[in-house]
Amino acid sequence: MHSTLNRRQFLSVGALTLTAAGFAGCSTTATKTTSFIGSSSTAVTSAEAKRRRTGTIVRRALTAEPVTLDLGGKTAKTWAYRGASATKPLRGNVGDSLKVDFTNDLPDPTSVHWHGLALRNDMDGVPSLTQEPIEPGGSFDYEFTLPEPGTFWFHPHVGVQLDRGLYAPLIIDDPHEKGDYDQEWVIVLDDWLDGVTATPDEVLAELEKGMMDHGGMDMGPMRMGNTLMGATSPLLGGDAGDVYYPLYLINGTPANDPQTFTAKPGERIRLRIINAGGDTAFRFGIGEHPLTITHTDGFPVEAFEAESVVLGMGERYDAIITAGDGAFAVVAEALGKQDQALAVLRTASGSAPAKDTTLPQTKNPATAADLRAAGEVALPKRGVDRTLTLELTGSMEKYDWAINGKRMNMDQPMRDALGIADGERVALEFKNSTTMWHPMHLHGHTYQLPGGGPRKDTSIVLPGTTLRVEFDADNPGRWLTHCHNVYHGEAGMMTTIAYQEN
Repeated sequence: MHSTLNRRQFLSVGALTLTAAGFAGCSTTATKTTSFIGSSSTAVTSAEAKRRRTGTIVRRALTAEPVTLDLGGKTAKTWAYRGASATKPLRGNVGDSLKVDFTNDLPDPTSVHWHGLALRNDMDGVPSLTQEPIEPGGSFDYEFTLPEPGTFWFHPHVGVQLDRGLYAPLIIDDPHEKGDYDQEWVIVLDDWLDGVTATPDEVLAELEKGMMDHGGMDMGPMRMGNTLMGATSPLLGGDAGDVYYPLYLINGTPANDPQTFTAKPGERIRLRIINAGGDTAFRFGIGEHPLTITHTDGFPVEAFEAESVVLGMGERYDAIITAGDGAFAVVAEALGKQDQALAVLRTASGSAPAKDTTLPQTKNPATAADLRAAGEVALPKRGVDRTLTLELTGSMEKYDWAINGKRMNMDQPMRDALGIADGERVALEFKNSTTMWHPMHLHGHTYQLPGGGPRKDTSIVLPGTTLRVEFDADNPGRWLTHCHNVYHGEAGMMTTIAYQEN
């Protein structure tokens, strides 16, 4: 759904006015019009000027290009980044200025979205909304201040390009943070099909033909072309996903060729776990190693011990483990799909875990609902000024995923924009009226879950439930909230949230 607006058309969007009748949760009348702050307005520049800076500039070059990968003996032609990958993050300190010279050597337009960062709006990487698409052979200079420490990542925001190899971690360090661990491992989880069974665009075309809703069926997952029938998980409220993936990866390697992480017995290891998948929630754990969860989506939480943790697409969790003596399975179970990704933690000689080694489940895996925000990052208590209701609608039968019954069209990204004002405390109510779970992601802001829950930017919303979260409107511009199932989002389950002019 990318657009090829010319520059004059793109800039004219900044003067767009819409009737307030399209706002959910607003009390304004239908006769009033609202002007929205543009992505490169003085309000954006002013907000950026208030950020704390170190004065250090981190310069990197990044190129999106076609590549051929060896995935455990399977050759896959795909697209990936030169200059960063699952095992080669971009990295800087909080307050540093990141300058990325980006080149598009792909045959299609693309962009880079910096997932989870409250960065300046014109660097957010959404073509037709915050920047023009970067055409084949073109370039773009991304430049912004790294706003807070934590585990983040980046990927395209054009079509279903995310379900290729175009992603990598972005790690932002706090030099003053106490590093109470001996090693750090970045662990990127992914579901893979590109160049093996189909391209993501072929999969989307197949999905858009529609298929029977199967959330209540209990027959196990069955492949039908590039789709999946009967993949269910009680942890996800039923239907677990729609897409057949032949491979599941940890740091770009499949279970028959697992990466080995080495340590000494007794070492404390910080894990930074990222779900970069397109249609799969993972249950992650390490055999015989309890996880002490310390962060989610970059923000610290009160330490919570778990046997395993569930990650929806786009979510990140940091955890500490103490390495045992031997060789242990590092497992990312593809929930409902009866398959998994595998790596190895090794501290001694001996046989590696078998490919089909499974995680125990003697207690419920951790989710965001189990966690509490650390005091220093919790939102201060105050009243809510505005509530936006975001009803998640649609079905597999018609493949008409939408928000508030309206499918997003990136050729008209402001058509159904929801308005907020700078300085407001905003509540988002994600009401899931579908029979599927949806990982909902908010650009440019982080919200807090109810009851002192964690600060996040991506959250699982189970079918038939409503998740109410709150955030402070302190980063002017225009942003997206959308489903981070790449196929549901591309089908239309996204909408624009924009700051109103004073």
